[in-house]
Amino acid sequence: MSEAPERNPSRQPQPQPSPSPQPSTAPPVRRMDARSLRGLAHPLRMRILDLLTLDGPDTATGLGRRLGENTGTVSWHLRHLADHGFIEEETGRGTRRERWWRAVRVSRRLDTNDFRDDPDSRGALSVYLHETVHRDFDQVTGYLAEDWGPEWRDAGTLSRWADLRLTSEQLASLNAELESVVLRHREAAARGGAARGGAAPEAEETRPVIVQLQSFPRKERDER
Repeated sequence: MSEAPERNPSRQPQPQPSPSPQPSTAPPVRRMDARSLRGLAHPLRMRILDLLTLDGPDTATGLGRRLGENTGTVSWHLRHLADHGFIEEETGRGTRRERWWRAVRVSRRLDTNDFRDDPDSRGALSVYLHETVHRDFDQVTGYLAEDWGPEWRDAGTLSRWADLRLTSEQLASLNAELESVVLRHREAAARGGAARGGAAPEAEETRPVIVQLQSFPRKERDER
């Protein structure tokens, strides 16, 4: 009978610690309540917030020029957005006469069921939803009117499926699944940018991308 050779513990492979999970780069989620909804639900305020979110910090003068609005009017709406926590002043920039504003980095969540039975918020909800649809439409038509190279023109899509029959639970599941795909790509892109110090390799051009998701039930012919 042969004996097993003596093992030297110091030479044996040691279990490797599991890699630490990467900290999420996703912005914190803010669920909108009645006060924040009423604070945002105004056509001009929503346009101001969109510009600050998509294009970065700006002043009341700069925003007024881009929006075709009076600087004083824009300043009033900027203060209103700041009071409700949607934007904040960018410290260390600007002067006493000209303040710079930036959007607060947050992912806003709105559940329409929170406001359906609240008569004080119903009007604000309607304004918010309709302005959101108008904004999405303007972004799509703006894209169609712009000049893009074939690689970007082919990469974008305007898709539509109108032949699905789903239960409400299946529709909710579809939306959740599609959202998870978008969030996964956003997280991967953010991690890649952080690893490169925020700069993309010269051979790989990245651009801001907008993804719009709209899904809703349709009335049957005899229900209209």
